[in-house]
Amino acid sequence: MSLNLSKKKVLEQARADGIKFIFLQFIDILGAMKSVSIPIERLEDVLDKGIWFDGSSIQGFVRICESDMILFPDPDTYRVIPWTTAEKKSARFICDVHTPDGEPFEGDPRSILKRVVKEAEAMGYKFMTGPEVEFYLFKKQNGDITTVPHDIGGYFDYTARDLASEVREDIVLALENMNMISEMSHHEVGPGQHEIDVRYSDALSSADNTITLKYVIKSIAAQHDLYASFMPKPLYGQAGSGMHVHQSLFDKNGKNVFFDANDKYKLSGIAHNYLAGQLAHARALTAIVAPTVNSYKRLVSGYEAPVYVCWGQVNRSALIRIPRYSPGREQSTRLELRCPDPSCNPYLAFAAMLKTGLDGIKKGMQPPAPVEEDVYKLDAARLSELNVGMLPFSIKRAVEELEKDEVIMEALGKHTFDNFRDAKLAEFDDYRMQITPWEIDKYLEAL
Repeated sequence: MSLNLSKKKVLEQARADGIKFIFLQFIDILGAMKSVSIPIERLEDVLDKGIWFDGSSIQGFVRICESDMILFPDPDTYRVIPWTTAEKKSARFICDVHTPDGEPFEGDPRSILKRVVKEAEAMGYKFMTGPEVEFYLFKKQNGDITTVPHDIGGYFDYTARDLASEVREDIVLALENMNMISEMSHHEVGPGQHEIDVRYSDALSSADNTITLKYVIKSIAAQHDLYASFMPKPLYGQAGSGMHVHQSLFDKNGKNVFFDANDKYKLSGIAHNYLAGQLAHARALTAIVAPTVNSYKRLVSGYEAPVYVCWGQVNRSALIRIPRYSPGREQSTRLELRCPDPSCNPYLAFAAMLKTGLDGIKKGMQPPAPVEEDVYKLDAARLSELNVGMLPFSIKRAVEELEKDEVIMEALGKHTFDNFRDAKLAEFDDYRMQITPWEIDKYLEAL
């Protein structure tokens, strides 16, 4: 079989770039990056026919008796890895996972997102997302990872206090060399905490960019003898790391269908429907976008992470915030979902977010009234009056909500849903049986 134009072009580019090795990357259902490398001499064959691998060894993929899987590189994801040396110059592709029959594998997170995106396209919509990825930089000691922050800076602190500005600059330059444009980078609230945002784009590209961003951040941090962690809440008493996701829908003419100049919040009827859908499914959605035991140490009052299911504009304690409109920026009208964190699988997260929003559009759902008060300061009576519910307070509760949500289950598919649920419940069981230092300090001498 001959190469099509896209494959032929990327093969020529790789040879022109002097590439020696190719990394074929893909993601398991929990969001962990997997990779296999091949010499450049094998690229033409792999672009044409894919490459076999053992799927039974990958979290949530298949059983041993169903182990054969095929990786197909997506030519559009070809990127030179800028920090590799000339004699070992490398590039990467992000891959789609197929079955031996050549069909997209039902448990491949990238294929799951593609499927829901196609559903939106059939309704006339293009799904756009922009995640804000936060992370901590920690020092190493004798090669071991510590939880000692790299600096003592705070939110938007000036370079003199922000020792990691050079690290962030190296990250941004590496991203640019990989054809990714960073919208902004800055120090976050916590000591050693940072945020880097990549340009708003279609959901599939955005998810690809998110896993690439995490890969680049960890790689550049290691070059500075630091460890980058995307753990949602690594330090007690400090800000957790979120991954707020901005979302909008565009039509086939490139117009943002969320915008309506006559609405108080400049949101169209479609935007209100979409917003209502995400609020209606919020408790189940949390299991996908905040998927670890540690995620629920972040989703607590007092740190600007959402706890209550409500929406607003000036209210940063709301689950969904509507960024302010400014004239001439109609295309930027969007919703910001604030409960996701960077431990999530971005493909599954974006798929579930889109599916719940589309459910709101299909059913013509209407959101409750916006809440512009600081929800953290409201008593139970006022919360009840406003009909404001709470997010689950543990991954187990979130999974229990997920088990009742047919819309998100349909988005994931039975295979991925079953494997995700089982992995998360096993993680919670392991956690609840641990004896923590807090318990020793609290009870050993007192009881």
